[in-house]
Amino acid sequence: MKFINEFKEGERFDGELLLTNVIKGVSNNGSPYLSLSLQDKTGFIEAKKWDATEDDCATSQVGNVLHIVGDVIEYRGSLQMKILNITSILQQSVDYKRFCMESPLPTEELERKLKSYRDSIENEDCKTIIDRIMERHYDEFIIFPAATRNHHEFASGLLYHTVSMLDLASAIQNLYPEINRDVLLTGVLLHDVGKTIELSGPIATKYTLEGKLLGHISLMVSEIRHVAEEANIHSEIPVLLEHMILSHHGEQEFGSPIPPLTREAFVLHVVDDMDAKMMMIDKALEQVKEGEFTQRIVTLDGRAFYKPKK
Repeated sequence: MKFINEFKEGERFDGELLLTNVIKGVSNNGSPYLSLSLQDKTGFIEAKKWDATEDDCATSQVGNVLHIVGDVIEYRGSLQMKILNITSILQQSVDYKRFCMESPLPTEELERKLKSYRDSIENEDCKTIIDRIMERHYDEFIIFPAATRNHHEFASGLLYHTVSMLDLASAIQNLYPEINRDVLLTGVLLHDVGKTIELSGPIATKYTLEGKLLGHISLMVSEIRHVAEEANIHSEIPVLLEHMILSHHGEQEFGSPIPPLTREAFVLHVVDDMDAKMMMIDKALEQVKEGEFTQRIVTLDGRAFYKPKK
């Protein structure tokens, strides 16, 4: 059975895929249809089931792996699937490793790097805040994605994103030694931990109630404040870390109520933005051959990126 990244226009797929989203609609002739997002560990494909029956609607439950028969077609420059048949399968027999996109590096290696960075932090207030927050969220932190779709949306994506940012931040601090390394690394470590509450998990990831109403920024700022009070910390470290969390998206339109106003907050924003965007570009380039342009990437101002010939 082929994976999504092996699909070619004109071929028929007959196999199992994970349903991550479904929208019901009505076509111009009045017949119902389903718009589905399907996934395996190699990527996503959008699909349509025209003339959808009540059974089709009942079977199409988000988070389930379904048996799909459909034709791969090209639509507006990208591959989609025209579904011919949808069948439910016994979910207990599913090997979800086939359907959850994997981290480019093994989780064990990422955990070792994370521990090395944590152990290198010397400031006692930073260590206390990290240890207490990680103790509460670690099991989720190492397996959750960093987003629902655009970047690092795979199992352990949150861990991979954080470790990549730690590598970038550490290299930058070596160039600019006046940056407080302990504060910078602590901010990087904590900046997205709130996503373990904001998101539902690595399978068919969606936003939780807290995620929709509060968001990971507010959730983590609240937790840092709580831990600081609990541990009786009176230094300015908690305030510096709260500012880093609040400002790491850079601008109000992207969810930060205040821009970065310390060196450490500025570096956190830069490495977060860079790592997320590089992942988006790499994903798009994987889908094209050398000498071709990618599809336009909406989150990067609609730009199409060129893949040079070797």
